[in-house]
Amino acid sequence: MPSLKSIRRRIASVKNTQKITRAMKMVAAARLRRAQQRISDLRPYAQRTADVLRSVARGASAGDEGVHPLLTVRPVKKVLLVVFTSDRGLAGAFNSSMIRAASIKLRELEEQGFDVSLATVGRKGRDFFRRRGTAIAQEFTGLPEGDASKAAEIARGFMNAFTAGEFDQVILLFSEFRSAISQKPTFVQVLPIDTGTTATDDAPVQGGSAQVDFIYEPSREALLERLLPMYVEVSVFRAMLESNASEHGARMTAMDNATTNAKKMISSLTLQYNRARQAAITKELMEIIGGAEAIKE
Repeated sequence: MPSLKSIRRRIASVKNTQKITRAMKMVAAARLRRAQQRISDLRPYAQRTADVLRSVARGASAGDEGVHPLLTVRPVKKVLLVVFTSDRGLAGAFNSSMIRAASIKLRELEEQGFDVSLATVGRKGRDFFRRRGTAIAQEFTGLPEGDASKAAEIARGFMNAFTAGEFDQVILLFSEFRSAISQKPTFVQVLPIDTGTTATDDAPVQGGSAQVDFIYEPSREALLERLLPMYVEVSVFRAMLESNASEHGARMTAMDNATTNAKKMISSLTLQYNRARQAAITKELMEIIGGAEAIKE
């Protein structure tokens, strides 16, 4: 049986851990509220951007002369998979679920004969694939939360690589935030841009309604020149915000569970300590009584 001193030391250690997990839960909850507000504000904007893009690009197709390069559909040979993870751990199964989904997708694409390249956003995904010898084409770490300019910079890199022919398809893998206890790994193709069913619209284009063409000022080409890059930037920014909100939700849940488990462990150790202390006191009393009986004899 452990000594009383070792049990007391362990109780103190668990209590210190409980203070840390409780504080981390409170910080994650505060950050989650801000991240949830940001993604709630962005989703309608992303939806309207996709709707406007679809309306303007309705008459354009990949076979048209002078079509925008971001709409060009080529035979898919080279694919870029962009994986969003976090820079820090202690977020439950958030990073492991993303890495598992990315590993499965990589294997599927390679089995289909595609030349797959990997880009990582977040330190945890980068470190995992590095340890396993997977080549990483691009990596981004230490990104500030809610930084639209950084998302635009990352998106421009993807667009330049796509228009240069380095990749025929770019797919984002991020965790879609649903609630603090529910996050879903989601795949979204951002390049080439699909003007029918988009990344921000899960419902197909409604059929049966008459399509109305408009006279555009400036021209349709000028609008597409601005809307298409904007759509890719918004898609990357949305993936970043969804991933941030999912990370904070997963961390808050994990720290809440850790705090609860620490409380249970403290109760169990306290009971063990009381039993050991009672046994020690009983043993001392028995020794005193035994010594007194021996003196009487």
